[in-house]
Amino acid sequence: MEFLRPATWDEAIAAKAAHPTAVPVAGGTDIMVEINFDHRRPTHLMDLSRIDELGQWEVGETAVRLGASVPYTRIITGLRAELPGLALASRTVASPQIRNRGGVGGNLGTASPAGDAHPALLAAGAEVEVASVRGTRRIPIDDFYTGVKRNALAPDELIRAVHIARADGPQQFGKVGTRNAMVIAVCAFGLALHPATRTVRTGIGSAAPTPVRAEAAEEFLTAALAEGGCWESGTAVSPSAAAEFAALAAGACSPIDDVRGTAAYRRHAVGVLARRTLTWAWDEYRAGGGARSRTTGNTRPTGPRPPGPARGAEGTEGAA
Repeated sequence: MEFLRPATWDEAIAAKAAHPTAVPVAGGTDIMVEINFDHRRPTHLMDLSRIDELGQWEVGETAVRLGASVPYTRIITGLRAELPGLALASRTVASPQIRNRGGVGGNLGTASPAGDAHPALLAAGAEVEVASVRGTRRIPIDDFYTGVKRNALAPDELIRAVHIARADGPQQFGKVGTRNAMVIAVCAFGLALHPATRTVRTGIGSAAPTPVRAEAAEEFLTAALAEGGCWESGTAVSPSAAAEFAALAAGACSPIDDVRGTAAYRRHAVGVLARRTLTWAWDEYRAGGGARSRTTGNTRPTGPRPPGPARGAEGTEGAA
């Protein structure tokens, strides 16, 4: 195994062009586990830790440009106001040590459906900035996930940053796990209200081959809020509308049975998370909270526990 250690971004993309199979390492919280257990043996590893720009962010008038290697801890402490959904999701990642190392770029590169950042990125409508010696392009998050642990990156491309619109309304995140920390998600759900456009976006994790949106649920809730004049009046979402939103969210899943839970449990739990996150977000909107998010979030398992001995594999799937 050859170890590459570029000092600049230009050196990194040149090395990637010369060695397309090279695996980038930033936090290393996923790839090093695979290597240590001999599940993967790449011919080249590329250490990106010396490239300072990957660990920085820029806050613009309408969006945040988040470097691919910004640790989850810094997202929690520094971007709660601008990116509340992602900050809440970051709180659920593994342990403090892993949150200090892992970042969103690794989650995207691994493209595991269980990655904790994905639902929040989908709900926020993020774009992934990737680059190679051929140039730079931005991939809408909806087009980024192409299959189980596969993404839209070309062999010679590296993830440079993620562009995420600053929250213009409440955002929420919920995660079900077999315990409170150091756990791969049984399922996860992200929700973002966008009052400026009178729309709703969602993101679902660990309940389909890729992270997905519940588009039918989004369309239903967007129409229900508009027809009821809820955005203007702050009227509560009716129980029947919340129940239908939850049912449509559950219907967007295509889960499997595994050691962490059954497919039926995952569908049920996604519906529960959809209803709860909607309640939290809409209550905040009605209270005039604007883009401010709940400071505590939902960092412990919600809903009933999965049936059977589904303690699951301890791991760091949510970090990278």
